[in-house]
Amino acid sequence: MIEIVVVLRVEDAVLDFLSVLTDPDPGGGPAAVVLADHGDILPLPAGLPPAERLALLAPYVRSAEDDAASPGPAALAELVRRAADGRPARVWTHSPADNRRSRGRVGRDTAVACAGLPDAAGPGGPPVLTVRHAVGYSPYLQFVSDLDRPLGRDQVAAKLDFVNRHAAGLLDTPSPQFVVETPRIPATERFFGADPGERERLFALLASLDDEAAAVADPWEFATSPYEARRLDATAAWIRRHCPPGGPPLVEVGACEGALTSRLAADGFSVYATEPNPHFRARLDTALRDTDAVQVGAEDLAGLAKEGPEGAAYLLIEMLYYGQDPALLDDLPTGLLFLALEPEALETRLRPWLAASTVWRTVEETRLVPPRVEPVCGGRAYLSKRGSVGLVLRRTGA
Repeated sequence: MIEIVVVLRVEDAVLDFLSVLTDPDPGGGPAAVVLADHGDILPLPAGLPPAERLALLAPYVRSAEDDAASPGPAALAELVRRAADGRPARVWTHSPADNRRSRGRVGRDTAVACAGLPDAAGPGGPPVLTVRHAVGYSPYLQFVSDLDRPLGRDQVAAKLDFVNRHAAGLLDTPSPQFVVETPRIPATERFFGADPGERERLFALLASLDDEAAAVADPWEFATSPYEARRLDATAAWIRRHCPPGGPPLVEVGACEGALTSRLAADGFSVYATEPNPHFRARLDTALRDTDAVQVGAEDLAGLAKEGPEGAAYLLIEMLYYGQDPALLDDLPTGLLFLALEPEALETRLRPWLAASTVWRTVEETRLVPPRVEPVCGGRAYLSKRGSVGLVLRRTGA
């Protein structure tokens, strides 16, 4: 049996997998570290003392490289195959939900790669590849782990010595992806296994609004989360209070897969639901194609500000998190806006703009739902949903 640690960069092997490389059980046998970013395989012979193993890794520490990335499942499969060299293997890698996206991608791609490798031990032999993910850096999620390894003082000292001696340049790098700070140097290394569905959900959960987020249906679990159901129901009721059904269409910006859209249609509203992401938009269109009251469009906020349809109101519900310029709201062809955000985002993103605006005045501010802590991804992790605050804005003079 060989222990194979697949990481983005070599310091990750020490920061998150020191117990794998130095504990008497796994550390006493052969091991290898696979560096995904450059394709290096670093063999660690059986019986090598921990200090000597870490010394073999030290020359591969580099300065922060923001272009470091996973080479993809196919390349990782070949690297793991070469590192195993026909032996049964345990593979250790990053969490698909590591908040450092480059690491999360390596964790996800490694698991995909290992699932596609044949059993080198042959029919009836032991399983060649089992994969465990390190919890790693996860400031937003708490994980239910399968294996926890508290480090002894000697191991912690070895980890800190490696950082201070060989990775000192990463202690003050301005790169948020590669800076080494206290939360990224765990004294207890925690690991979990994940089936393919759980793995993909964890990977999508930490994505933004790109194709990775859309890799699974309902990545934010709107259909199953009690918090999200309460938030969506409260949002629909809030809109009804200010804008009764039966009038001109509402324009919903960033409708995703239609969790709010379907509620509004059921309430009797006509809705022009826009979703720029083609994967989300296809699911939105499929879910609501038999609903005459809903029309689906592809515009983003900038496109709607330039030539969007007139609407009884524009709805921007939990979507102004991604760097959009609030000034675009001034050009939307409507006299009424519904905005909803987490309280902190409201204060930092919208409050300064609104205080300076001569175009909009606040009609109402209300808390739609309070915060709630909920499990996600089938209970593998949990997180705090931060609540939602709604603003109704009316155009000045309207």
